[in-house]
Order: sequence, then C-alpha cells, then structure tokens
Amino acid sequence: MTITALIADDEAPMRAQLRARLLEAWPELQIIGEAANGMEALALAAQHQPDIAFLDIRMPGMGGIDAARQLYDRCHIVFVTAYDQYALDAFEQGAIDYLLKPVTLARLQTTCERVRKRLDGSPQDIGAQLLELGTLLKQGGAAAKPNYLRWIQAQVGGSLRMVSTREILFFQAEDKYTCVQTATAQLLIRKTLKELADQLDPDEFWRIHRSTLVRVDAIAEVTRDLRGRQMLKLRGFAGALEVSRNHGHLFQQM
Repeated sequence: MTITALIADDEAPMRAQLRARLLEAWPELQIIGEAANGMEALALAAQHQPDIAFLDIRMPGMGGIDAARQLYDRCHIVFVTAYDQYALDAFEQGAIDYLLKPVTLARLQTTCERVRKRLDGSPQDIGAQLLELGTLLKQGGAAAKPNYLRWIQAQVGGSLRMVSTREILFFQAEDKYTCVQTATAQLLIRKTLKELADQLDPDEFWRIHRSTLVRVDAIAEVTRDLRGRQMLKLRGFAGALEVSRNHGHLFQQM
C-alpha cells in the first residue's frame, strides 16, 4: 500500500529541505505535491486525497492551523513550526505531531514512526486541540518574536546549500559579497550586510563593526590587543574579530 503526503510551506527552500529529509527518513512515502499556502494545500488534498499533510503554521493568507481544521478528518496532520518554546508547550498539551525548524533527521524519524503507527486507524479528532492551539498562539503573539531570518541560501558550485543561522559564527562584508563563516566552512552570498542586519534577530546577532555581524552565543571572550583594540574570540573559529569604537559599548564591562 502506497502512503502519500503533501507539503505546505511558503518558502520553497524549506519545502525542498523537508522533502529531502523525508526521502531519508521514509523512502517509501510518496509526496504528491507541494503548496505555498493553506488554500493550495486544501486544493491538493481535494485532488489527491493524501494520507498525511505536513503544514507550516505561518503562511500568507491561510496558515497551517486554519488548513488543518478542514483537513484533520481526512488525513493525519504534522505541523512544521519555527515558533519558540512557548508555542511548543502548546503542542505538547495535545496529540498533535510537530516538527521544529530547522528539521533534523533524528526528530523527523521519530515523528514518522509515530505517524506510521496511526495510519492503521482513522485520523484523530483534533478539532478541540486545534482550537486551543490557535488561541494559545494568538495569546503569545504579542510577546512572540517577529519572523526573523532563520536560513541562509548560499550557492556552492552548481547546487544551493541551506545554512541554519544557528550554525553561523559571523557575517563579514567583502566587496560586492558577504562572507558567511561557520565552524566548518566559509561561503559567499550576495545579500548585503545591511539587508542581513534588518532581517536577523538582534538578540542573536550583534553588529560589532560596520562590516561585521557576529552571533552572540558564539563569543568565547573579549580581549584587548597591544593597541588597545577590543577583539572577539569565537568558539569554533581560530582567528579574532575587531570591535569598532562605535560598537564598543556592547562590551562596556571590559
């Protein structure tokens, strides 16, 4: 028996990443289509009658929760979310499967195993949980962070590589490009540092120089060199980064 699924996410790279992970975790699963919003997901479901729907919660127009309210009696629902722990606590209160972005293979394998066990029966009646979940997420909306950039797309040869911001140590402007430094690689992207500064979480990345953005929790220590300059040493990076005088106030404790 062929098991089928649809993927709904407004970001094409996220759909591609989930599809690739599903191929590893569940090779027999057939993806019948991809949608960029809830309305497209409903149309695909009506046409193909999938067994499972992987739905991003936040999509333009109709989001994942609203789509799930019309789908849960026809297929098994798995939410994909970038929400913080507040929202995840809401998921844990009900029998709703979810995946946290960026989706890891280990977590996906666990979720797929749970869904496999449920396929022998009818989809669960999660209407009450969906209503409660929608209410909880709206209540947390005022305190929730904006939808900051969580992935960077970098061209590597002829392929597109997706890099989670959690992996990035710093960004540094270089001529027409921006250098993306991780613990294992150095990549170039065409986004400007200003664009990145506007799109990244300011609690996660600090601008320490007009040409440098650094991930805060990668900072190992702040030192001064013989010329009195503040220098940052980062975990996973052998060199050091200079802090400009304009941004020295970030480390006034030094």
